[in-house]
Amino acid sequence: MIIGEAPGYDEDRAGEPFVGPAGQLLTKMLAAIKLSREEVYITNVVKCHPPQNRNPHQDEIETCHPYLKAQLDIIRPKLILTLGNFATQTLLQTTEGITNLRGRFFDYHGIKLLPTFHPAALLRNPGWKRSAWHDLQLLQKAYQPTP
Repeated sequence: MIIGEAPGYDEDRAGEPFVGPAGQLLTKMLAAIKLSREEVYITNVVKCHPPQNRNPHQDEIETCHPYLKAQLDIIRPKLILTLGNFATQTLLQTTEGITNLRGRFFDYHGIKLLPTFHPAALLRNPGWKRSAWHDLQLLQKAYQPTP
């Protein structure tokens, strides 16, 4: 399962997460570890596009939390990949930044959670792609353990 922050304008209109340039990069990232979008469930912490593309407010997070919990209960993922500061901080209930959190697994209610950079951040900061690649390799290894 992949969890981002909130839908962007295009995603909100399409009713599908990660359909813009960041979504295209996410698709390539998944392909690099031999996964397709169809093999993972992609969602967001908040289900509607916040006005002016601001970070979601606490009341919006709380309103959407039952939906995210239901998605987790139905999907029952083995692994969660959080994309970016917001999703990671929300799920782990921390203020620590993604730069310090990425690259290692955390326990989220019995599910292994791996934070990494948001694809939109990678588009703005190409130098972070090497670190994100390391994260994806960790995810791949955890998803497909050696026999």
